[in-house]
Parts: sequence; structure tokens; C-alpha cells
Amino acid sequence: MCRGGAGDGAAAGQAALSGRQLSYHNFFTRATMTRRSRAREVVLQVLFEDDMNPGHSLTRSERFVRQRLNHDPALVEFALTLLAGVRHHRPELDRMLAERAQNWSLRRMAVTDRNVLRLGAYEILCTEMPGRVAINEAVELARRYGAGQSAHFVNGVLDRFLKETRQRHESSAQQQAGAAVGDEQEGAGSDPS
Repeated sequence: MCRGGAGDGAAAGQAALSGRQLSYHNFFTRATMTRRSRAREVVLQVLFEDDMNPGHSLTRSERFVRQRLNHDPALVEFALTLLAGVRHHRPELDRMLAERAQNWSLRRMAVTDRNVLRLGAYEILCTEMPGRVAINEAVELARRYGAGQSAHFVNGVLDRFLKETRQRHESSAQQQAGAAVGDEQEGAGSDPS
């Protein structure tokens, strides 16, 4: 699958290099991928395996992450933190995503899409990552690994997820502020004697 851009047309197939076939697309995306994007990609691979083989070894998953990230301590820590968070919050994430994925149940979604959504939702809810950046990272994963419409689907669901999460957070903050004002007024109106 080609990503749009200058020079992708004919070159996007395959280029011969030293007698070996090299995919231009794979070379290009690997060369420009950020370090944390690479860590998310590895986490997605493990989440995919979790879905397909629920009984696999957690130590095997950790070893896979370490090897794929060349034992880079900062990246391994980042990836394992994401992985542990998504695994821990999976039931809640699934419930929240199912509410926002109109006319789609999670079990009907492609495994890749479902796990990209889990990862993106976790980053929106539980990390310091700005919501728009988390969505963009998830859309790139969906574009790279999903079907033709995966990127649009993931963008739509996570955009709705972000908007509703912000609305709920703002509403909760307003209620808390209103309760605090009410408590102050009660305390100011009572006679201490």
C-alpha cells in the first residue's frame, strides 16, 4: 500500500538494490519514524498478539519489546509502561471505545484497529500526551498496519473519544467548583458563637 507523496508512484513498488529487493515504502517509513513512534509500533505488535493468543507468556512479550527496541532503556521503559497501562485498563478502555464506535462492537473490528484504538485511548486518558498528538500517532499506526479505511475509522472514533472525555472532565470540574463555592457560602453564613 502506497502512502501519498512525491515520487511514490513507480518507486513505491520495489527497487532493486545489490541484487536484493527493497520496498521503498518500508525503507522510507523506517528512516523517518520517530523513536517513540517505533516504540508504539512494537507495543501494537504485542497487543495484537495478546488478542490473538491470550495465553502467551508475559516474559516473552517483554523480551520481544527489549529486542525490537535494541535494549534502549528509555524506549523500553516507555513501551513497557504503555503496554502495562493498556493491559491493566483494557476492560474500561473497551467499554469506553464501544460506546463511541457507533454501530461497531469491538469484537467486529479488525484486530489491528481495535488495538490501535486501545493504545490511542490509553494515551489520551492516562498520559501527559496531548490528545491531538495521541490521535495522530494512532492514525499513523492505523495507516501503516490497517486496512484502507482504518486511518479514517480510528481518527473518527478517537476524535469523538477525546471530545467526550474533555466535555466530561470540564463538566466534572465545574461541578466541583460549584460545590466548593456552596461550601464556602455555608461556612461564611454560619454563626461561630
